[in-house]
Formats: sequence, structure tokens, C-alpha cells
Amino acid sequence: MSAVIDLLEERGIYYKVAGQDILIRCLNPEHDDSSPSMRIDKVLGMFNCFSCGFKGSLFRHYDVDYSELEIRREQLRRLMTNLRSSGVGLDMPEGYVSYIGNYRNISPETYKKFGAFHHHAPHFTGRINFPIREASGRIVVFQGRNTIDGDRKYLFYPARVKVPLFPLARPFQGRIILVEGLFDMLNLHDKGLDNAVCCFGVKNFNENKLNDLKISGVSAIDLIFDADKAGKEAAQQIKKIAGMFPVNEIRLASGDPGDLTQTEVTELRRKLYG
Repeated sequence: MSAVIDLLEERGIYYKVAGQDILIRCLNPEHDDSSPSMRIDKVLGMFNCFSCGFKGSLFRHYDVDYSELEIRREQLRRLMTNLRSSGVGLDMPEGYVSYIGNYRNISPETYKKFGAFHHHAPHFTGRINFPIREASGRIVVFQGRNTIDGDRKYLFYPARVKVPLFPLARPFQGRIILVEGLFDMLNLHDKGLDNAVCCFGVKNFNENKLNDLKISGVSAIDLIFDADKAGKEAAQQIKKIAGMFPVNEIRLASGDPGDLTQTEVTELRRKLYG
């Protein structure tokens, strides 16, 4: 039985279950609702009267405690269900070969965890490639890192695809570390900070992405961008987009998060999380 139904029964309110919703008479004291016209989500507790427009949260309406984390998890579960039903996504290319090296001092185990691979197709050749997955686990795009001089460093395939924050395949609780690039994220995961998420550049971060973080249970962001001028400017842009969302900027003395050593990451983790 749901917390919503428990509350209704405790208050002696007659209800009728209608699929995902519960049907009751309107809670608006100014609405004489002779027949039930208010629907309540039986998990989230959100209500809306389709007759008078009165809406809100059942838990807040009766000033009772509820679990925001459980509600966020349910919202994320529904989001992933919708994403799965919206398309089948991309498949790993036929004949791909898993990458098993340690490029940029990142362990083979971490490359395996994130599905790194080689392939002979022109858009994959000469690159370490990664399947970029959205929250549902569906592959929406591939990103390849060039390992040969003279070519574009990073390449998305297919082009002009909306790229999600990555990885965001599980509900987070509390804080995440937000970085710009894929290898920044990989390096932090490899060395013990598995709450790192990359945005693939500040131009790819917006209010929708911020909402994705909130739904995933994120309450604050530890921001680590490159130490150069461009990185500092990008960090300021992220802070402006975040608005009232708590953002803690960690400034590096030099380089980028992808250059941090095991000792430096261990010390960073100690300072951030004890």
C-alpha cells in the first residue's frame, strides 16, 4: 500500500484507484465537488482537480513528512521508462574490438567499465571510442578520442545529436563532481571518485540538464574545470546557469582533472568528502 493511500485512509477520505492515479473529491474548500474530480498520483502524491484547477502535493497539503528521495527515485524511474519507450537507441558497431590499454594512465578496467572500443569504420578509426548512454542505458551517440596527431581530437557520431550528461545511469544522493570532458570523468572514476559526471563542454549544459541532476537526487555540485582562462570562464557560466543550485568550484593549480594523479585524486576526495 502506498503512503498516499495510507494518508487518505488516516484522514477518512473516500478514494477510488484509477490506474496510476487515485480519484477523490476535490480538496479545495471553495469547490463543492459533488462527484470526484480530483486525481492524485498514488506514488508522488501530486494532485490536480480537473474541474476547478486546484493542485498541489497531498503531503504538503496535510503538512506530513515524506521522503523526497523516494519521490525523486520514482520520477527517475518514470523518466527512464519513457526514454526506453521513445526509441531503441544505437547498437554497438558489428565487429568492434574492446580497448584494453591504459591511455592517459587510466586503467584497462575503467575503459572496460565504460565500453571503450576500436573499430575499422572511418568515423571510429584511429580513436578510442565510447558509447554515450542516457539515464535509461540507451546508447544515443558515440564519442571518439583521436590518438593520432593531425585529426580532430574529439568526434561525435552521429553528428548533431543532443548529448546527455554522462554517466547518469543511477540515482545519485547528495553531491556530484561536474567536469567538462569525458577523459576528465574517466580519470576521476579510475582513481576513486565515482560520482564524477561530464557535460561535454559548457555549451552542452543548460537548465534541462540541471533538472536531470535534480531528478537523479543531486543536491549540490562540486565543479572542477581546467585551470586555464577558458576553464575558469566556463566554470563561471555553469555557476550562472545553476542559479540557486549549490555549486562549489574547486580550482586546480594547473592542468585539468584528466591529468590528476592517484595521490592528487585521493587528497581531493579526502578534502571534499572526508
